[in-house]
Amino acid sequence: MLERPEIPLHTNASENDLRAWVTKRKISGGTMSADGRMARDVMLGLSKTCRKLGLAFFTYLGDRLGLNGERPRIPPLAELVIWAT
Repeated sequence: MLERPEIPLHTNASENDLRAWVTKRKISGGTMSADGRMARDVMLGLSKTCRKLGLAFFTYLGDRLGLNGERPRIPPLAELVIWAT
């Protein structure tokens, strides 16, 4: 009997999270600067988090950037992650 059954016995989820980044890196040859690398990593992490929460990435991004002309309607990701656990 497992003491912590909520912990998966494999690392497939972690490996799948990196797969999109590795594919993009192979196609594009990487980034030109440390700032570009950081921006790519932030956007990829944000995209993966939105996907796991069932939230459309570009909808969330548009809401955060104020593209709807109103105050943000979607709560911050930190709150959504807490609610999801």
